[in-house]
Amino acid sequence: MDKNNESPKVMFEDEGFQRPVRSFQTPTPKIVQWVMKYSWGAIKDEKQASYILVGFAVLTIIISLFLIFSGGNNNKSHWYNPDPAKRFNINTQSN
Repeated sequence: MDKNNESPKVMFEDEGFQRPVRSFQTPTPKIVQWVMKYSWGAIKDEKQASYILVGFAVLTIIISLFLIFSGGNNNKSHWYNPDPAKRFNINTQSN
């Protein structure tokens, strides 16, 4: 302690190191940047690009579900029949 009853100050010689400043704003995702870039100017900000991507995902799911559940004809013997004569429509009965 010095004469004024204060503890001595600690002095550091190297004050060149500074803590990096971090931004709390997240960077724009690459796919959003890609949509904005290749929209020929129709999409102007990140919010519009996000809406386009969500719409594309919903549309893809709807089309996938339609293709899965619209199986077409329920007559499965048309595309699979273990009997080769029936599979290739070979007439096995003689007249």
